[in-house]
Formats: sequence, structure tokens, C-alpha cells
Amino acid sequence: MLPIEALSPGEFAAPLAVVTGGWSRERERALLSGTTASDALTALGIEHRVLDLAETDKLAAGLEGAELALLAIAGRGAEDGRLQGLLETSGVPYTGSGVFASAVGMNKTVAKTLATDAGVFTPAGTPVLTGTDPDRDAEARGIAEAFGLPVIVKPVSEGGSIGLVLARTEKELADALRAADGVAMMVEEYIEGRSVSAGVLEDSDGTLHVLPPLETATADGIYSAEAKHRPDLTTYLCPARLPDAVLAELDDMARRAHRALHCHGYSRHDFVVPDSGIPVWLEVNTLPGLSRTGNLARMADAAGLSYEQLLSHIVRTARTDRRARP
Repeated sequence: MLPIEALSPGEFAAPLAVVTGGWSRERERALLSGTTASDALTALGIEHRVLDLAETDKLAAGLEGAELALLAIAGRGAEDGRLQGLLETSGVPYTGSGVFASAVGMNKTVAKTLATDAGVFTPAGTPVLTGTDPDRDAEARGIAEAFGLPVIVKPVSEGGSIGLVLARTEKELADALRAADGVAMMVEEYIEGRSVSAGVLEDSDGTLHVLPPLETATADGIYSAEAKHRPDLTTYLCPARLPDAVLAELDDMARRAHRALHCHGYSRHDFVVPDSGIPVWLEVNTLPGLSRTGNLARMADAAGLSYEQLLSHIVRTARTDRRARP
């Protein structure tokens, strides 16, 4: 990995805008990222202002005159291409992936199709249009016959494992579909194994570097939304406890997925590694959390990068114009 120099005040002619908060179900995670990033920028002497996406009446004024926007935010309206489109229309450079990758990454069914086409292994599954079929028992029976049990049920367009359910019986599956009434969902075969994340950093010339993968071990084997917010439920291991051959497969698949989804600058990819040793790709996070204890920061630390170096790399991703590429 190329050396990453920490940001210096002389690099910027105008203040940065740290965009955080928002109105999605990941608001609290976003605010933590925003606070952490802001504190680090202050320590580096970088002038900036913090903007809450939910305060729409202040957003335009806050972005005016900003050199670039650091997106310390997650969830709907922020990670799905809408915020990226607003910034491009406003002429404000921003960190991370562009409109296309953001929109595709948030839609798990589309992302899965593109990753599979790029040779990345993904679980068998199917989208489910909830709210259109009142007979959820019959639907659950058909899904169980097609994919077996247990299965994973999750929203098509949510992050942070929000709404994820492990359905072990037809009744649990039917109940999960009923509870998601009106929300686009997807069902995937449950693959038992180790939960592993791989972070990708992209240099300005397009060279990709995969950080040491992070393994997250939980009591029930599911890296759920609750486990992500309760450190007492999760043990983090970085690098992951995997043979070199499996680590090489993870490296290759993370690169393939990053390219296939047209991610930019950085991304995080979630996998499950079964006993067979063949990693199975689950989803991408185009705006990983920026807290010091977040998964991306843990992986960067294992690679010998400080939080300030990681943040510096992310800020500099705004200097490439993504409007010329998908």
C-alpha cells in the first residue's frame, strides 16, 4: 500500500463540509461517524463545518463555498445515490462512490446480480414483493421448498443489517414477510460460517488495496443490527482466522465486487466463509462507518494505517470527478 500522508491545512483553499445525520434508521451511526471525523479534522487543523442532512433548510447554505463534502453518513437518502446526485448537481465534490455505485450498492438484488456476473460467489435467493400476496403461509412454504430452511430475510434497500431475520421455520418465515408488509424484501439461503468483512482502498490511479479482513464472531453466528451496536455480543478478530488460500480468495472477490459495482475511493464488502473455505459475498457498503472503532478503521489499523491516515485517504477521494464514469 502506498504511504498516506495526513491532511494538512495547506491542501484546502476553503472549508470542508462534513455531511452527517440524515433521517434514515442509521442516523445514530451516521452522527457518530460525523462527530469522530469532525474531531479528527479539528486535530489536524482542517477548517470545516458540520451539516445535518435532516436540516434541509440549512443544507444549501452550508454547502455553499465548501471545497468538498466529506460524507460521514449512511442509510436511505444518503447512501443510495440521492445525496450524491444533489452534490453533483450543485457542483460540490464529495467523498466515496458516485451516483451509480451508490444506488446499485443500496439495492441488494441488483448489486448481487452484478457481483455474480463478475465471478463472485453469492447465496441463492429471490426478491419478495411484500404487501401483494395475503397468503404468506403458502409463500413461505414455496420458499422453503426452493431454498430449504433456515433462510435469511432482509430488506432490499437497508444497511446496518436493519430488518435482517434468520427464519428457521416456515412460520418464522411467514411472520417475517408479514412484518415487512409494503417493504421490498429478499430471501437468501442461509450459509453457516464465519462473518468476514474486507475493506478496499483505491488509489488516485485506480490501484486497489484490500485491507486485512475482519472477522466478527457472535454467539449465534449472525452479525445482526443488535450485534453491531452491542460490543458485548461481538468479538472482532483482524486479520481473520483463515488460511492464506482463503484470504487470497477474499482479496480477489473484494476487488472483483468493487470493480463490478463501480465503487470509487473505498468500499467494504461483507462475506460469509463456510467450512468449504470458499467465500460467499453478501453485500457492499459504499459508505462504511467512520468511527474509530468501526470495521473499516479496525482493518486500516491492522494494515498499519492510523485513523487520520484513513480519513485523509477518504477525503482525497473527492478530488476525482466521478461524473465521467458510472
